[in-house]
Amino acid sequence: MSTLDDAHARPPGTGDATVAAVGKVSEALEYVERARGHLYSFHQLMGHADLLLGQACDELRAAGHGAVADRLAEDMVGRNVIRGRWTFQVVEEFDDDYWSRLRAHEKRVRDDLMDGKRHVYEAEMKEDRRTKGRDGHEATP
Repeated sequence: MSTLDDAHARPPGTGDATVAAVGKVSEALEYVERARGHLYSFHQLMGHADLLLGQACDELRAAGHGAVADRLAEDMVGRNVIRGRWTFQVVEEFDDDYWSRLRAHEKRVRDDLMDGKRHVYEAEMKEDRRTKGRDGHEATP
């Protein structure tokens, strides 16, 4: 007998192949979420690097290296990281054109095939792998 809670039990009549396929769509979204986090890290790292580069140019000028500082500042400080774009624009376009669309699709797949339930595949995996009756292996909180 399954001890899955209602929030994670497969809808009646839903086959294994459907559960696995929907789980794969959700897993793909999880990887995109991770990639998005790296993109935000890139955004913050590049912004910080640009600020540091500006400070370095100021310090080069103060140390008497105005021509070197000017050359570096004019070419690199405030430069686009991709033609016409700073990183905030890359992040915004990714969020608007890819991430938000995939999130909507993943939700619709779950709504259409799993009655909106999340992590059905993983919940069934947990049920299969846990040692029933053992401390730390409870079915639900």
